[in-house]
Parts: sequence; C-alpha cells; structure tokens
Amino acid sequence: MNLFQTPDSNLLPFDGEVFYYDSVFSNEEADNLLKELDKNIDWHHDEILLFGKRIVTERKVAWYGENSIQYTYSKVTKTAFPWTNELLFIKHKIENITKQTYNSCLLNRYQNGNQGMSWHSDDEEMLKKNASIASVSFGAGRIFKFKHKKEKSVLNFFLEHGSLLDMRAETQQNWLHALPKSKKTQGLRINLTFRQINS
Repeated sequence: MNLFQTPDSNLLPFDGEVFYYDSVFSNEEADNLLKELDKNIDWHHDEILLFGKRIVTERKVAWYGENSIQYTYSKVTKTAFPWTNELLFIKHKIENITKQTYNSCLLNRYQNGNQGMSWHSDDEEMLKKNASIASVSFGAGRIFKFKHKKEKSVLNFFLEHGSLLDMRAETQQNWLHALPKSKKTQGLRINLTFRQINS
C-alpha cells in the first residue's frame, strides 16, 4: 500500500468516510514516539459534566495546538499548550497522507484495557464541519467501534501500534464511535486526534 495516497476502500458502508492506514510509522518510530509522548506531554485526568455533576475520568488527556486555541466539550473548556517537537513531527507526517491541515490535537492516555471511551461523536460546533479528524494510535492495539445513529449498525476495527484512522465527510453527523474496555489488554495506549477548529 502506498501510505501517501488515500486507500481505495471506505470502511463505512454509508453516511460517512473512514480510511485506515496500518503502518504509518515504523515500529522503531512508533516505540520512540510512545515513550516521548508518555514522558513529555502535560497529562491530566479529564473532567466532564454529566447530569450536572463533575466527573473525573480514569484516563488522562491533553490539548495542544496553535495560538492557545480553545476547545469545549462536555461543558469543559481547554486551552491548548503549544506544539511539541514530537507532535509537529506526527502532524506533518499525517498531513502528507490525508492532504489536510490540522490546527489542534486532543490526546488520550489509556493506562491499560480497563480504561476506555463510551459512545460519542466529535461534532462540536467549533469543529470545522465534515473536516478530517485524524486519529493516530501508539501502544497496545485496541478494538474501535462505530455505530450508526439511526440504523444502529455496529462495525468493529482493530487499531494497531503506529496506525492512522482518517474520519471525514459526514461521519461525525451520522456515526458514533467508542473504545470499549478490554480486560485482555494490559499495555499502555496513547491516541492522538488531530482536528480543525474554526478560528
């Protein structure tokens, strides 16, 4: 596969476009980036408002981007830290593949399979509509799910160490996605979702 071209196969059967690249980074690159991100990123437990209560999640998150750009989800606003060298390296590499540009990145750190993410869509108003959201995975491979909002169709994919999942077009309007917990998975996983925030 030529990693610098969009794959021929859209993983979604309808109402969106999702493309998967299994080896964007070599094993050595991916291993080194996992270590550097774990060590150098300013990680904090995520906080969300759920039914009026402030909930602190087990996973840790970080928000990076251009010009202290802000991002609000679950009624909590985050101000971006400036890009690190590792994040810029990853960003430039995936921009060459997706032919898109990204001005921000939400990072999630899952210590093991006991931490996951429930069903949701990345469809906040501040995100550029129908733009690419590029999801990069380092560390333990995990099952990633999509569920259609109306048809309730569920699709399962396995995201590998050093891989890229490009979600674009009407995917966020029509599909939910989730990272289910897995007792069989013990290793660290760090996921980066590069985004386009309206300025």
